[in-house]
Amino acid sequence: MLNMWNFATPLLLAFAAASAAEPPRFTGSPSCATSMCHGGAGELRHQTTIWQKQDIHSRTYNTLVNARSAQIAAALKIPDATTSTRCTTCHAPFHDVPQAAFLAEITKPTEGVSCESCHGPAEKWIRPHTRPDYSHRDRVLAGLRDLKHLYVRANSCVACHQTVDPALLAAGHPELLFELDGQAVSQPKHWREKGDWHGPKAWLVGQAVALREMSAQLAREKTPSEKLTTPWSASLWLLQKLDGLDSALPALKSAANAAQAHPAADTLARRAAELEWSSELTRQALQRLAKTHTEFADAKVPAAQQARRAERLVLALDRLTAPLDKAALDKLEPDLKDLFALAQSLPDFAPEKFAKTLEVFSRKL
Repeated sequence: MLNMWNFATPLLLAFAAASAAEPPRFTGSPSCATSMCHGGAGELRHQTTIWQKQDIHSRTYNTLVNARSAQIAAALKIPDATTSTRCTTCHAPFHDVPQAAFLAEITKPTEGVSCESCHGPAEKWIRPHTRPDYSHRDRVLAGLRDLKHLYVRANSCVACHQTVDPALLAAGHPELLFELDGQAVSQPKHWREKGDWHGPKAWLVGQAVALREMSAQLAREKTPSEKLTTPWSASLWLLQKLDGLDSALPALKSAANAAQAHPAADTLARRAAELEWSSELTRQALQRLAKTHTEFADAKVPAAQQARRAERLVLALDRLTAPLDKAALDKLEPDLKDLFALAQSLPDFAPEKFAKTLEVFSRKL
């Protein structure tokens, strides 16, 4: 007998293609939160509970009503942070979505960064995505954002986790530093990574996407401040150390400015996401970055620039050492902790001390 669902799949996809001109609407987190779907008990149905109770993304709106936000808003003459697009774009994304884009009046801006902020408007994929015969590709074709793909995942997160308007920075908004692997690991997981997951690969994709966004922001500024130029320069320096790590990855050595770095970084992110990663690549990347201890001993490089390089480097070493076996980690951990401590304060950064500690770390590798 012909399976009606197998027969229906191409029909559904054809319908989706025919209606592509009409943007899909948002259905709201309540549509995901029923007990039979993502709001129930047990490992496979507790995603909404994790998001609501443990994930800071469900509380991003609350940030807009605290004292610090009030001070930033006052400095920028913003009447209300909870309604200004300069704030809500990241902290309450549904505030900026026209009401006509919602399937029902059940979604409120106060829910912060919710399901569809990351997975995409659900109108056209929410019903069929639970079908047992539906493949991941079927779901993506129906409109579900492909967060299993590291390039797509990085692009979904970086906009709100890397760049900040210089005026907001001047008014007191904290600087942001995007690190896909580390931030994903520290987030309460409502998902499971696939079996061939490599954290160092996610780190590289995330850093390339971050450099792309920093380059785009820098290129837009007529007179960029040091708060923009030095982190960008440090990010470029870090990734240039990995030039030639694999023949499939483009080199960034020739990127002399933000306009050149922007497309090069995007290409690096795309190709890194498709690369078949290995433990050997992790080992080589670690060794290359650890050998930069000689550069931190170079007194010709300004201390402020060295501090920014160290800031990026210690996070890289942390993510690249994470997959090592326990014996190797135990040997490296004390020096890695010292490196983090030395890089923690930008004004107090001492390049010579950092160089010596990094050299010890390098020898142990």
